[in-house]
This record gives sequence, C-alpha cells and structure tokens, in this order.
Amino acid sequence: MSTVSAPEPIVTSQTQDATATESSDRAPRSLSVEEIHALLPHRYPFALVDRIIDYVPGKRAVGLKNVTFNEPHFQGHFPDRPIMPGVLIVEAMAQVGGVVLTQMREQPGSGLFLFGGIDKVRFRRQVVPGDQLIMTVELLWVKQKRFGKMQGRAEVDGQLACEGELMFSLVD
Repeated sequence: MSTVSAPEPIVTSQTQDATATESSDRAPRSLSVEEIHALLPHRYPFALVDRIIDYVPGKRAVGLKNVTFNEPHFQGHFPDRPIMPGVLIVEAMAQVGGVVLTQMREQPGSGLFLFGGIDKVRFRRQVVPGDQLIMTVELLWVKQKRFGKMQGRAEVDGQLACEGELMFSLVD
C-alpha cells in the first residue's frame, strides 16, 4: 500500500505579502514620544501622552501617561493633596484619540482636530502622582473625513478612572 502525501503549498510573493500583512495587523504597534510629537501639535506642558503602547491605524490606540509630582497643575490642584484635574484626564484621552484621527487627514500635517463635544464622561477614581494612566480610545464613527466620535477609557492599575465619548472636527 502506498501513502499519498499532500502537495506542498505554492508560495508566491502575493501569499508572502498577505501573510506578512496579516501578522503585522495582529502585532501591537507602539509609538515613542518623538513619534507622537510628529503626529500631534501638543508640547510641554500640554503634551499628556508619554507613549502609545498599542496602535491600530485608523481604529484604536492605547496610550500611557506617567503622572509625576513635578507637573505644573499639582502646584494648585491641590497643594496638600495633589489630584490630576479631570479635564486633563479627558485631554490626555483626546490626545491618544488624536493619534488615531491623524489617519483621517487627506494630507498629513494639514488641518487640526479640535473637540466638537464631550458626552457621558464619568470619573470613577482619583489620579495622583505616581500613577500610570493607561488610556484606550477607539474610533466609533467618522463622517466626511472631517468629524469623528470616539469612546475613551482611562485606567490606573486596572481600575477605571474615567470614561466617555469624545467628538472631534477637523478645521483647516
């Protein structure tokens, strides 16, 4: 009795490209602070994202912010009990979302994304110096490549600190 083996698959450059694309889509992508600065206009003291630790272009991003005592807002918020202002937590989530939104631009570097609205934002725990804020922002929809809505979550040590919906518009 003879054994019949399955034929060897034919590997072409097209199948290699497809396999490479599939695996690169699954692999987490990260961005350094320098790469974030190339995408976003924010600078100190208003650059609130230290690193993008996972990124799917045009869909979602996960960013982190190391909250440190020497940040200027802690001088007055509050001197004896430093707490990161909620508006800055929302702004940090928006900056992570801005990394996703840069994929909507017809020409990189053209236009500026601004808040169009903020809905259903809730604060669940305080964020204090020494915390590492992990922000996940996911694109919900886009209209005319000029308007977008995103869902954002900010966590510290796996505990929800803030969540909400963020709307953006592109201005020229």
